[in-house]
Amino acid sequence: MTRRLLLLLVMVACTLTVNRAHATIAGYNGRTYGDSVRWYERVQRLDEVTVTTRRKHYSRKNNPAVELMKKVIAAKRRSELSRHDYYSYEKYQKLTLATNDIHPEDLTKGMLAKIPDVFRQVELCPYNNKLILPVMKTETLTQKVYRRQPHSEREIVKGDRADGVNNAFQSGDLLVAALKDFFTDVDIYDEQIALLQQRFTSPISRDAIGFYRFYIIDTLSIDGYRCIRLSFVPNNPQDFGFSGDICILDDSSYQVKRCDLTIPKRSDVNFVDDIRIVQEFTKLENGEWVLTTDDMIVEIRLFDFLQKGVVIRNTRMGGHSFSPLSDSMLKDETHTETAHKAQNRSEAFWEAHRPLGLTTSERRMDEFEENFKNMGGSKILTFIVRALVENYIETDRRKEYNKLDIGPVLSTASVNSIDGLRTRIGGQTTAHLHPHLFFNGYYAHGWKSRQNYYKTELTYSFNRKDYLPHEFPMRSITFASAYDICTPTDKFLSTDKDNMFSSIKWDRTDRLVLYNRQQLTIIREEECGLRSTISLKTEKNKAAAGLGLTPYSLRTTELRAELRYAPGENFVSTKQHRRMINLDAPVFTLSHATGIDGFLGGQYRYNLTEMSFFKRFRAKSWGKVDVSLKAGAQWNRVPFPLLIMPASNVSYIVQRDMFGLMSNMEFLTDRYASAHLSWDLNGKIFNRIPLLRNLKWRECLGIRTMWGTLTDKNNPESASNTGGNILMPFPEGAHAMNPDKPYVEIIAGVHNIFRCLHVEYVRRLTYLDLPTASRHGVRFKLSVKF
Repeated sequence: MTRRLLLLLVMVACTLTVNRAHATIAGYNGRTYGDSVRWYERVQRLDEVTVTTRRKHYSRKNNPAVELMKKVIAAKRRSELSRHDYYSYEKYQKLTLATNDIHPEDLTKGMLAKIPDVFRQVELCPYNNKLILPVMKTETLTQKVYRRQPHSEREIVKGDRADGVNNAFQSGDLLVAALKDFFTDVDIYDEQIALLQQRFTSPISRDAIGFYRFYIIDTLSIDGYRCIRLSFVPNNPQDFGFSGDICILDDSSYQVKRCDLTIPKRSDVNFVDDIRIVQEFTKLENGEWVLTTDDMIVEIRLFDFLQKGVVIRNTRMGGHSFSPLSDSMLKDETHTETAHKAQNRSEAFWEAHRPLGLTTSERRMDEFEENFKNMGGSKILTFIVRALVENYIETDRRKEYNKLDIGPVLSTASVNSIDGLRTRIGGQTTAHLHPHLFFNGYYAHGWKSRQNYYKTELTYSFNRKDYLPHEFPMRSITFASAYDICTPTDKFLSTDKDNMFSSIKWDRTDRLVLYNRQQLTIIREEECGLRSTISLKTEKNKAAAGLGLTPYSLRTTELRAELRYAPGENFVSTKQHRRMINLDAPVFTLSHATGIDGFLGGQYRYNLTEMSFFKRFRAKSWGKVDVSLKAGAQWNRVPFPLLIMPASNVSYIVQRDMFGLMSNMEFLTDRYASAHLSWDLNGKIFNRIPLLRNLKWRECLGIRTMWGTLTDKNNPESASNTGGNILMPFPEGAHAMNPDKPYVEIIAGVHNIFRCLHVEYVRRLTYLDLPTASRHGVRFKLSVKF
């Protein structure tokens, strides 16, 4: 969500400055842009137009196009590089973000007119013949190396640079990562093509014959090779598929020589006016065919009142070799390695390794970046973007000198039943103050309770950081001290517990706990995706006076260890969190917590073990399924605050892996297993319903279930219990689960409403007889997707 919102807001920041006028362009004929672009009015006469109204019936039976594509699909395995024992090649990629379809009058009005020599930055785009204003450019040079046995596959980043408006934001790296993730490399030989964070069925996948309609158009010669050109379109234009042409060698190899992909105009993809992908394959000296050219242009329209945008991605592959590789290049377990000084390469390096030349505007990107920062009004725009996306406000506009961030902004004000209105101010230091030592904390005040709260956190990072301590890889030790108030299930929230939106609840919030906590945490992350965490915590909990909980006070000392393994995980760091950018990667977690009686005031001995698994599965054209599994056990006799509490979400905002209709502390268990399944159909059904398909809504279904039990030793109401003074009476509204009856709730939702709103209806199916049961409800969240 953050990456999508950042991309949207940066595009807004870049395009709000362009005030489109509707004056005639006649007065601007002859105006010069860049070094070689001139504006001229052109009229073209069409000699003949043929309109046909009847659509021929399409049949796959005895269809020569279908028979040819079957042979192409059957032969594609022979084109996989992975069948070789070794291979290596270099890949150069340039990605440009620009405002699109610029008119001359756009540059004489509004804020852009204040930029010196703005006309020099405008150029003609060769891909769509429109005037564009490039605002950001990235270049990356990598070497891909592969060994089949024993398997090893690595990508070495030799050079990486980014110039433009992204450098005006501390989270500019997040924008670059978002663009590369949305407009990723396309491999037509894959079954499903990842693009715009969606999955498109490839025209040469095993499902292509049933998904597409193929037509033989003609034969032609490409680079001296005789090819058969086929055209294809999806059966349903609103499905996530391509249309376009594919050229196949007219021989027994059935090799793809060239493909030209686009998406149908009626496609269900958001914010995209047009997209074109052009790929070319080249024959090497050993007879192997490899992809050498991969170009993409995407014309974007966020909203009608904003200037359009365009993303241009050019990729070139070369230097292919199948010779044996040295062990030193493959022995490291790191999937991606960044070479020393890869982000500080000289211009001479890029000139020597750049297979494509830069345009005049791309070469002037540094000059444009400086002019943009000094433009009147840019400070306000960048301030808004930083506050909304980064959730922090920098105290120094020059990001390379900023030593302190103020925030989180969205936690400045919130509400609860004890404090009423709660205000909070906090901040964090950056690596520009010290690259190894970091401070983070806040002060909060409850205006109804007149209580003061605080949190202080001091982190020492053993490896040098660029900006914040949670950058990968984390190898740090942290000491934190806090006095605050919370609900027992706030620990499951993915957002800050004081987030102003999450603080609005559908259920009562009178079960609050005051806590005084001191914690020491050591974290170490490995390049392979393994993270180890060890923490020692001493904490005193006290039920907030007279509200919903049996008055109690307890003190614990806990030693906790956790292993988290996420092979292939990729993420970027924001100012508050780290965000995964590939949810397809599996995540395994195993943790164990031990309570130590008699140490640092601890009053209880206990052992809590938990494990979890998360994975996103792709269902081809039927969308995606997110699966989250968890299980755990509290092995000892403990009072109810130390039992397992389900992850109940009592706010109106949808939270991942949390139950939407379970009250806070409604069930208490010491053994549990839960499953959360969410199926996003991506409009597969709605796209086939007249009228409804015009709204471009997308449907989703889900189920959340939990099995749990409470053994007699932890049940204060059990006749056989002999727990003595350890157990406490359950608070009102808390229940023990029936081990023969799981808790179940189902979800039916619609997202992409107004292209930004997700609404879901939640229905509870079991334990409806409990007085705490809420049978149904509506939840929502903002969700911006292509």
